[in-house]
Amino acid sequence: MNNVRFATSLHILTLLASMPGSYLSSDFIAGSVNVNAAMIRKEIGNLKACGLVESKEGKGGGSTLAKPASAIWLSEVYKAVRQVPVLGKPNTPNPKCPIGRQVNSHLQILYTDMDDYVVEKLSEMTLEEFFKKFN
Repeated sequence: MNNVRFATSLHILTLLASMPGSYLSSDFIAGSVNVNAAMIRKEIGNLKACGLVESKEGKGGGSTLAKPASAIWLSEVYKAVRQVPVLGKPNTPNPKCPIGRQVNSHLQILYTDMDDYVVEKLSEMTLEEFFKKFN
């Protein structure tokens, strides 16, 4: 299963969407997410690498959305933080077992189908639409 990265990244992006054009500090964002600012900086670095956030350093610096919230799909956020398939990772079964030697190939198909489904569903909502739920 995925960890809290999707929730954290979506929280960061929603907060940035709530203050368009403003550069929010990692300390400010960390206060909202209720985590250490170092964790926020790590996630912002990843979101920046994926083209969802831009940052500037120094006084008055911080992070802002790299594009309008209406142009950011929740599937982009998921893809930016996805580490393993939504159902988790397969184990290492006994290759001498008739089920064990085949189970991972069948699980891989299931995992791919489920991951595709999650991406498809998240492709139906933009960050702007998600943010509107807060108003």
